[in-house]
Amino acid sequence: MDLRRRSFYGAAVPCGGAVSKRIVLSFLAVTAACSSSDSNALPSFVASRSVVTTVYDGGSDDLLTGGLGAAGLGGELPGNSPPPPPGFANPANPTAAELRKRAIYANYRALVDPTFNGGYGTLYGPNVDVNGTPTFNPGKIAGEEWLAYDDDGSGRVNVTMMVQVPDSFDPNNPCIVTAASSGSRGVYGAIATAGEWGLKHGCAVAYTDKGSGMGVDDVQNNAVDLMDGTRDDAADAGTRSNFTANLSDADRAAFNAATPNRFAVKHAHSQQNPERDWGKNTLHAIEFAYYVLNQKFGTAPADAGPNVERGRRYHAGQILTIAASVSNGAGSSLAAVEQDSQHWISGVVAGEPQVQVQSTSTIQRGGTAVVAKGKPLYDYTTLAALYQGCAAGAAVYATNAIMNPNLSPSQITNRCAGLKAKGLLTATTQQAQSDEALQKLHEAGYEADSDLLHSTHFSTYATPAVALTYANAYARASVKDNLCDYSFAVVDSQSSGMPVALGSVAANANGLAQIFGIGNGVPPTGPIESINNKDPRGPHRDQVSESASTVATDLNIDGAACLRGLWTGTVDGSGAALSGTLLAQSNALKSGVQQVLRTGRVHGIPTILVQGRSDALVPINHASRAYYGANQMAEGVNSPVVYYEVTNGQHFDFFISLFAGYQTRFIPLHRYVIESLDFMYAHLKTGAAIPPSQVVRTTPRTSGNNLISKSQNVPDIPATPAAADQITFSNGTLNIPE
Repeated sequence: MDLRRRSFYGAAVPCGGAVSKRIVLSFLAVTAACSSSDSNALPSFVASRSVVTTVYDGGSDDLLTGGLGAAGLGGELPGNSPPPPPGFANPANPTAAELRKRAIYANYRALVDPTFNGGYGTLYGPNVDVNGTPTFNPGKIAGEEWLAYDDDGSGRVNVTMMVQVPDSFDPNNPCIVTAASSGSRGVYGAIATAGEWGLKHGCAVAYTDKGSGMGVDDVQNNAVDLMDGTRDDAADAGTRSNFTANLSDADRAAFNAATPNRFAVKHAHSQQNPERDWGKNTLHAIEFAYYVLNQKFGTAPADAGPNVERGRRYHAGQILTIAASVSNGAGSSLAAVEQDSQHWISGVVAGEPQVQVQSTSTIQRGGTAVVAKGKPLYDYTTLAALYQGCAAGAAVYATNAIMNPNLSPSQITNRCAGLKAKGLLTATTQQAQSDEALQKLHEAGYEADSDLLHSTHFSTYATPAVALTYANAYARASVKDNLCDYSFAVVDSQSSGMPVALGSVAANANGLAQIFGIGNGVPPTGPIESINNKDPRGPHRDQVSESASTVATDLNIDGAACLRGLWTGTVDGSGAALSGTLLAQSNALKSGVQQVLRTGRVHGIPTILVQGRSDALVPINHASRAYYGANQMAEGVNSPVVYYEVTNGQHFDFFISLFAGYQTRFIPLHRYVIESLDFMYAHLKTGAAIPPSQVVRTTPRTSGNNLISKSQNVPDIPATPAAADQITFSNGTLNIPE
């Protein structure tokens, strides 16, 4: 039975009964008629004293835009400045409300192209209605917002959850959309993607920061973030702290003496490998949403106060629930559906998922087997962190210089020379070395479609930052370990790059106070920089540091090679076998990677994967293609999973607005995440067929001055794709059209 073609959308759901995994639900109003004496107890994983509820009127403040409205979040035209970010009355001591507003602004803009010509306000945005029609409505959404910690009772996990319930929520026709944060962002990290779609459709939105959100411990000054983004002394905060490094007083004193003015960051230094639990975090967010909805709409005496437990109106599986997000949030959604033993989830939409599989099928593109597939994130990212900076000088950039806006010829030359010195390249000239570095990326599974993205992904430190954060996370390293001689600090200036005390530069102190509103969870972020502790001149900001082995400003080839070596088990990624501390760290890291591998089994739940073919952060051969192949191997002809591979789509829609070269080469993938959500919702509500797996053909704009349009640039996904565009699976092989 192909669930993409069949829907039991007239099925009644028994009160208190679990929903069959094989039923695609419409969730008729029959569920609303259910009554139960079950008490709506707070789930055991919710830290009870952490629950905070706020009502937003949809005018001065709201759930989606923080009161800024569509015009306050984006819509700038070419040559014009973006809407100004919301400020702080006291930059050194921002309020929780100010931090929330700034977090919404920053996270929204970071996940989409916020320019008018790029699609904001026409294809997507708060003012675009559920039918895709632009309006003059500012898009503010009134409702309630519930925040709480998801914890194991220790107060050291403290995953932040949030449930937003719009006033348009219909208790007789309920729905939930999950919005696990992308990247390592805080709890508002998916507000522009799954959050906006869910709120517009009157659904409750269940957010989670996945235990990798904005937790920064100022180790020198013993100060930490709280759930609402304000900061406090770690001792005073206690279990209210979002993250406090696991250091004894003696450890902290010794660390500060040896490496003063450093910071621990939650995703990197929690020593809990957060990714292991991203599926559980997503399921907990859904369960918390059920609790919230039962508190709002469950039965209770007329005079009952807000904290009285209601009768439970909704039981597991009785609310249409789409697990959705992008990037790490999408990977969390897939992990959740794999682990969903209580049938919370009705459907999944995973945009550009960062997901790692235990094994996968053979994958062919245009009839030719791809050279690498199904590699773990740490493997391909540490290789890219080594080679991208050198590959930025490859011949393909000679006629596309606009795609290398940041790296200087000397930086490229020095990086290539450093790779040659370590035996990681064999060519003898910079040009040949750059071409060889690009070939190394191809051999690792990066498609040629991504060639022109390597320079910006490296120069913005997207790739090196991921490599460093995940090295620490997978190895469950402490901040005191200074893994591969890296640390995090604030610096005197970007160009000088020397670590300094927090208070010596006002902008640094203010930036740390505002980190919840301006940061993304992966240094470099806000004022916090990645530091090369082993620079021969003393610790320096990584990008301007010298490597001890080369005494050259080569973007810390020593650090990048060390991170690579933790995966290969060899010195510098190619030399002698590791021993001692590095070997122990390597073994711990590989064990951590094993904890995050997924099976590809979605247990019959309709699932859509959508990813850009040009993705250079999470290459398709290791992500969506690999997951789809793994699913087809596991679930066969009855698989309910479809995969849309979008040409000219890449990982960072925001980069389309940031770099001119992107505007004529790439399209906003977000447009197809929205369409996939529309498909899934219609399927679950009415049984409408989901279009089959296919390559979606797009055409970038000819100029950033042109307004993007569906007809010319980003057409609808066809219900019946041309034969040449169909993605198929047969005889253990996934076949992707050219």
